[in-house]
Amino acid sequence: AMALAGRAATWCARLQSPFPAAASLCLLARPPAGPGLCERRYSSRGKEKLDMSAYPVESIRNFSIIAHVDHGKSTLADRLLEITGTISKTDRNKQVLDKLQVERERGITVKAQSASLFYSHEGVNYLLNLIDTPGHVDFSYEVSRSLSACQGVILVVDANEGIQAQTVANFYLAFEAQLAVIPVINKIDLKNADPERVEKQIEKLFDIPIDECVRISAKQGTSVEKVLHKVIEKIPPPQCNTADPLKALVFDSMFDHYRGVIANIALFGGEIQKGHKIVSAHTKKRYEVNEVGILTPNEQPTHKLFAGQVGYLIAGMKEVTEAQIGDTLFLYKQPVEPLPGFKSAKPMVFAGMYPVDQTEYNNLKSALERLTLNDSSVTVHRDSSLALGAGWRLGFLGLLHMEVFNQRLEQEYNMSVILTAPTVPCKAILSSAKLIKEYGKEEITVINPAQFPDKLSVSEYLEPTVLGTIVTPHEYIGKIITLCQDHRAVQKDMLYIDEHRVMLKYLFPLNEIVVDFYDALKSLSSGYASFDYEDAGYQAADLIKMDILLNGNPVEELATIIHNDKAYATGKFLCERLKDAIPRQLFEIAIQAAIGKKIIARETLKAYRKNVVAKCYGGDISRRMKLLRRQAEGKKLMRKIGNVEVPRDVFIRVLKRQNDK
Repeated sequence: AMALAGRAATWCARLQSPFPAAASLCLLARPPAGPGLCERRYSSRGKEKLDMSAYPVESIRNFSIIAHVDHGKSTLADRLLEITGTISKTDRNKQVLDKLQVERERGITVKAQSASLFYSHEGVNYLLNLIDTPGHVDFSYEVSRSLSACQGVILVVDANEGIQAQTVANFYLAFEAQLAVIPVINKIDLKNADPERVEKQIEKLFDIPIDECVRISAKQGTSVEKVLHKVIEKIPPPQCNTADPLKALVFDSMFDHYRGVIANIALFGGEIQKGHKIVSAHTKKRYEVNEVGILTPNEQPTHKLFAGQVGYLIAGMKEVTEAQIGDTLFLYKQPVEPLPGFKSAKPMVFAGMYPVDQTEYNNLKSALERLTLNDSSVTVHRDSSLALGAGWRLGFLGLLHMEVFNQRLEQEYNMSVILTAPTVPCKAILSSAKLIKEYGKEEITVINPAQFPDKLSVSEYLEPTVLGTIVTPHEYIGKIITLCQDHRAVQKDMLYIDEHRVMLKYLFPLNEIVVDFYDALKSLSSGYASFDYEDAGYQAADLIKMDILLNGNPVEELATIIHNDKAYATGKFLCERLKDAIPRQLFEIAIQAAIGKKIIARETLKAYRKNVVAKCYGGDISRRMKLLRRQAEGKKLMRKIGNVEVPRDVFIRVLKRQNDK
């Protein structure tokens, strides 16, 4: 320390610093050998600014990686990043693009992530913009959004598992968007891999010639470079021009506490740089661009972004509502025709979300706004409940989507919430002129059971249906057909993909598959069957509203809309769970499930009772009967005047989704 202090004094004398103490302190903290703080800041900024004009439209390729869950999309993305030198090659490169904590914990991709790769092929420098997409059916909206910024896709198929349900769904998404498809057979290093069988499946189902398939092992890096060559040869460059006026599509966005909204953009014309004045076609607000750049996969600022390129933009958007996904950005006083944007996601599952403590309402509201900016497929409507207070009714694309959203709220925003049991929306066609006048239309959508119209004023109820695709080994067909029939499904098609695998198509009521169908399918087929579904509109159904009564008084929060066939089993289950959850009182409580005036299930919660005959030692039986009769009369009177107040934690226990259902 003494030596360092002496050296500091010498340096101060040389520099003739007006602040010798500060200079010596600075030098004590960092020896003079390394670069100074200002020098380091300058060098990091200086080297980060890239010149993107070196990549004309002809040398740009925009593509996505699509596949079923766990077929190796993120591992292939890691190898592509390593080969192009975007990230250094280490053993720790596992799912580099899966940045969220929930993705790391569950081992699945939840959020589509983009990265720009620089690659030289036959003496030409190419800019490859890669988007890694989720594989689960609940996140198909992420896939369809990503495809809007691409001209081609890499379709990854597991050499061991073969084509599965989500492989088929993702292929048709790309096919409908008229994108070039490069089939890649992954995991050829596995002992049970059978790439020849998978090639035949691809040819039979997708009509892609066998010689176009690329066999790789993403884990070991075998033949991965061939995939890059195919991308350059098969995928066309984007059709746009730098000379055109600026037209940029916002295909994703996130919120940063310090810089505001960071928007991911794909340029369909023109160029953009820091200082440009831009306008949002959606909000008509004007902004000044603070920073543009590319993702490699971390943010890398550039001088400009040109037509055909994919990158990010920061323009001082402070409100989360300002960066709408699907919005078009253009230069001030140079308006353009807005891009078509995206079809809004259609929620399949609804659940109530309430803060555990009502004082946290505003914090939860802020967290929801920021998280829905990053996950735009969630719909949010304000709701309130007598038991749980003010909250929201959220719409999700599926159960996994709901669980992941809840987990992200806890991990990223430190918010703990009450999430009620999932429900699905239904429709009612009104016959009452009074109700038609009140709602202003004949067909209404019912999300909350409290708004379910009476059967007398409705001509028909409709429930949502989905077209489900099940791909399974042929030995499980019998069990799976029985399972589907138990869930009120109607078979539409059955196709043998090869001699071992079958593809079944069923029309399901959405209410039947929303909670436990997927788990039952996996356990029946030892985990080999895969399931995917798409919206198939509404169909007429015998729906009823089931009320829960406590001593004859309906409890609004526990009402449910259910199919008539399932009413008895669900009513009995709810009554039993309430009996276990409600604390005993000094009077008897009758817990009943009712459809209109008809009681379909009942449980009785016995009263606390004093042993009034304890003082009778022997004597006549009439004495004992008199005491018991008097006690019963008192309990009867108490039951007339006593109200059953259901504690808040009982609602939470009953309404919360239970795994044991």
